[in-house]
Amino acid sequence: MRTPVQQEPAYVLHRRPWRETSLMVDVFSLNAGRITVVARGANSAKSPLKAQLQPFQPLLLDWTGRSDLKTLTQTDVRPGPSLSKTLALYSGLYINELLQRTLPMADPNPNLFAAYIDLLGELAATDDVEPVLRRFEKTFAGELGYSFAWDQTTDTGEAVANGCQYYYDPEQGILARPSETARLQGLSGDTLKALAGGDLESPDCRRVAKRVTRVLVDFLLQGRELNSRRLFSSHRGERNDP
Repeated sequence: MRTPVQQEPAYVLHRRPWRETSLMVDVFSLNAGRITVVARGANSAKSPLKAQLQPFQPLLLDWTGRSDLKTLTQTDVRPGPSLSKTLALYSGLYINELLQRTLPMADPNPNLFAAYIDLLGELAATDDVEPVLRRFEKTFAGELGYSFAWDQTTDTGEAVANGCQYYYDPEQGILARPSETARLQGLSGDTLKALAGGDLESPDCRRVAKRVTRVLVDFLLQGRELNSRRLFSSHRGERNDP
């Protein structure tokens, strides 16, 4: 039997009832990556685990087990930021669902874990969630092997130029020439260069960054829908999802 894991920093991505009184919990942990644990008895009225195993709550977890399904043995709650504002909460749920749907099981990613901690702190401190989401999505793309530079074309190796139009392919990045796999076209070189300089404030930069990351996320999901996107639409009364 493998050595039990103790005091592992982790966050709950999703949880659901399991059998009569337990919970099956998907967590994102520092050293084990995304794993699933069973919290026995946690779905009963008297169990403190039901309140502790909440999304966005920093946790230290103990678990045991040799199979893909671990058994939770101890939970310690740590202090952390509160996503009390509606848009911050919906944004966090979107990121949690994205990680749950796309991260490979048991594949540690300390860089992404650190970026997730930063994300929660930034969401809790701002009313403007779009730049926070775009920065995390860019880090997320790089950690999953889909990194690209806003101002560099991958098909020609040339720098993006003002006054030119470009394409985006989620598997290749920014392209100078049309491609059968390109999902976006007509991307302004001026806007791409501004994005490379960190501009996520101007309307054009926000629009292009959102279009590109939306295409990438949809590509990674392979046709699966994100339920969290509906929350944004219902909250704002229009299709204005992350």
